[in-house]
Amino acid sequence: MKKTTKRLVTLLLMTALTTPGLSAPAMAQPPDGDIRARIEAVPGMRVLGERPAAAPDQIVLDLAYRQPVDHRHGGGDSFEQRLTLVHKTTRRPVVLYSSGYELGSSPQRPTEPTTLLDANQITTEQRFFGTSRPADPDWTKLTIWQAATDHHRLVTALKEVYRGPWISTGGSKGGMTAVYHRRFYPDDVAGTVAYSAPNNTDDRDDTAYDARLQQVGTEECRTAIRTVQREALIRRTAMTERFGRWAEGERKTFATLGSTDRAFELAVLRLPMMFWMYRSEKDCASIPTAADTDDALYAWVTEVTHLPVYTDQALSTVTPYFYQLGTQLGYPQFAAPHLDGLLRHPGIQEIRTYVPRDIPMRFQPGAMADIDRWVRHRGSSLLFVNGENDVAVAEPFRLGRGTRDSHLFEVPAANHRVSIAGLRPEDAAKATAALYRWAGHAAPERGSGHE
Repeated sequence: MKKTTKRLVTLLLMTALTTPGLSAPAMAQPPDGDIRARIEAVPGMRVLGERPAAAPDQIVLDLAYRQPVDHRHGGGDSFEQRLTLVHKTTRRPVVLYSSGYELGSSPQRPTEPTTLLDANQITTEQRFFGTSRPADPDWTKLTIWQAATDHHRLVTALKEVYRGPWISTGGSKGGMTAVYHRRFYPDDVAGTVAYSAPNNTDDRDDTAYDARLQQVGTEECRTAIRTVQREALIRRTAMTERFGRWAEGERKTFATLGSTDRAFELAVLRLPMMFWMYRSEKDCASIPTAADTDDALYAWVTEVTHLPVYTDQALSTVTPYFYQLGTQLGYPQFAAPHLDGLLRHPGIQEIRTYVPRDIPMRFQPGAMADIDRWVRHRGSSLLFVNGENDVAVAEPFRLGRGTRDSHLFEVPAANHRVSIAGLRPEDAAKATAALYRWAGHAAPERGSGHE
């Protein structure tokens, strides 16, 4: 459990270009043959190091790009946004990828659009995640507009080197991030591929999520999930004793959520969503019953809900995520009438629960509605790929009469992990054709070598 905590944290998951004081006049670029020198010549860019490349036609550079904390007042504090560049040739397209979180341990791993286009790839870390934050962060500057403007400045700066088509992409929160960037800077990239991207336009209404939980899978599987939730809370004492012993042994604490009991109850409430996000109907047979032992029940609940993510140590790495949920993005709370009489902590599903109390939060209800309107009325060259059984996208992005050259596809029986390759053949062909068209290529060109 200790070895996987950092990886599981990610699963819990569910304006101007030139900024005064940060940018310098454009500099003459070194010869094309030295990509490292060309990147280093970009004002505000710093090369942190080079990674081993996965292929002989690649160069992999870890970079840091100086960003203002507040793009409206660029002369103030700044921070370095981390990113990783996988360079092939400046003649190929560039895929801009964001997970929406920290950079991660494998930022050089190619995305599906990168592979399809045989493209260069830039993987970014979101502002205030990982090390991409000021020493004393002003949380009011963690907004979708500020983050979109980070990407805008970065893209515009690197277009001095990579002048071909750019494509943005991301999954889940990274897909949301890519769409938000397009809303504020629609011309920065030629197209966007957003996988499993939620679109919570009205945070007061979570009925779509409850309805999806009543529809996904078979009635037998849904009943088994509700039953195991009840069983976990009926055996609450045995479950929380095990959770507490593990936390003590690993020196984990629960100051943010309040106690192991509160953390466990929250995990049980989120269990159905987590099951359908990362599992499928074939896993229904493994759901414990009342006949199973406490140890078997605890092990299964731990695996499905990722219990380690509810500790202070894990939550601290994703505090920016929950802050964004609680100020702009929104997040569902699930109805659970089948747990009446077993719940002890009213309001435990509120996003405020996840964020330390010394960080103020105020929700902005118009932020997501604005994004939704832009997609439906003015969005263009957007590709949304969702899983049929994914509860996280119970409220998906929708195309409207004003949306141009865009597509919305669903992968049959899929969960939160989806791909263009998983689509029905005719949908995959349409999606791939759109991606090639946006990138200016009828088919990927290979074997071009470094530039």
